[in-house]
Parts: sequence; structure tokens; C-alpha cells
Amino acid sequence: MDELRDAKPALIAAALAVLWTLETVVPQFAGRQRRLSHYGHNLALGLLNAALVSVLFAAALVQSMEWSSARALGVLHQLQMPAWVAWPLAIVLLDLWMYLWHRLNHRVPLLWRLHSVHHSDAELDASSASRFHTGEIVLSSLARLAVLPLLGVTPPQLLCYELLLQPVILFHHSNVRVPARLDQVLRTAIVTPRMHWVHHSRLPVETDSNFASVFSCWDRLFGSFRLREDPTTIALGLEGYAQPEWRSIAGMLRSPFRRMRDRP
Repeated sequence: MDELRDAKPALIAAALAVLWTLETVVPQFAGRQRRLSHYGHNLALGLLNAALVSVLFAAALVQSMEWSSARALGVLHQLQMPAWVAWPLAIVLLDLWMYLWHRLNHRVPLLWRLHSVHHSDAELDASSASRFHTGEIVLSSLARLAVLPLLGVTPPQLLCYELLLQPVILFHHSNVRVPARLDQVLRTAIVTPRMHWVHHSRLPVETDSNFASVFSCWDRLFGSFRLREDPTTIALGLEGYAQPEWRSIAGMLRSPFRRMRDRP
């Protein structure tokens, strides 16, 4: 488990390097400016959040899962399945939780204010996968403290899911022009850029679609799947965030508390 945990930063760095190269060579949305500063601000916010979670929540999350395991609590412990069934089911349940939590962030006004920091990015690329308000990360971690023991997930299962999650979310946020046919094949299983660009549209009916993180089946199952035939016609981001002040780390952290409507 320690080896897998140590491999996680290297996996993320490698995925970012590959996607940066592809975004340079085959971008879907051309003419992007300030790519380095955009990556820098988004990744800096992501590193800040990762450090905060590591200090405040990492140990508590592990303890909550071990507490549940020691008492055979939680769905997976109660079912008492063999490992070859329990591990895939754990990953599926974790991804279902991610779908439901994401959808909740679009429904509850306070959560949406925090989540809007992610959606305000009009220059969507792989770095946007790390652009989340610290308040959202804290609330998500608190929710996990309750949900993970209830599911009966173990720390190795959570780590395995995160090793799958990270490259997929970097990929579907990226500004990489994936051939339409290949994207169609991939999205039978996982979330792809053509799916997730729609989720970052300025049109509310499109913003409130395609909530899945890894497996695309959740949006089809719960009726939230939507595509745009020509992705180049999608206007990304939210209204009211064009000024440079909202691109800095301080601006991103301050933006949910502006005097504005909950849904711009």
C-alpha cells in the first residue's frame, strides 16, 4: 500500500505532462493564452487543498475506515464477499458516491457557491481538475468521514479508486481533441472530454448534466447524460468571471462570497 501511495504523485505528474503535450499539439479549443499561469494558479490551489486534507483529514479518514472494518460495519463488511468481488464493488460504490456528491453540489445553494469556483474556469484544461475551492474540499472530506465507514471501504480500496480517478478526471477536463469515434468508444465506459465539456457549459441545462467522475454509466442510469454535437460551440465557464482578479488564487478563494446570484 505504501508503494501505491508513493506512486500517486508520480502518476498525476506523468498524466499532466502527457496531457500538456497533447493540449499543445492537438487542442480542441485553440488560441489559449496564459497557459502557464493558468496551469500554475490551478495547480497551486490544488496543492494547497491536498496539503490541507493531508494535515487535517488523512489520518481521520484512515481511522474511520479501520474502525468500521474492525467492527464489521458498513455495506461491504456486512456482505462478507470474497476479495475479487469486494474490490470492484468498492470502486463502483465510491464512484457512485462521487456522482451523488457532485450532483448535490449543483442543488444546494451554499455548495454551489463553493463549487462555482470550479465552473468559473473559461479556459478548461487538465489543470482545471484541481481547481476547487478549499471550502468545498473541507466539506467533501467531512462527508467522507461519514460515508466511507458506512460503505465499509478499506484504505487500500480507497487508494486504488483514487489511482483510477486521478488520470480519468485529468483526461476529461483536458483541452485535447479526441477523435469523435474514439471518444464515442471510450465513453461507453468512462467519462470523456466531449462529455465533460458539456458539463462546463454556461447553459444551466448543460451545466446540470454529466456529473460522473469515472464511469459514464451513472449519467445514463440517472437521466443526466447530455452531449453537444459540435463541442466547439460550447461557451465554457460562468458569466461574470472574465476579470483577471478571479484568476488568482486569492480571487478564486474569494469569489463564492461575491454579492451575486447563486446561479450566474
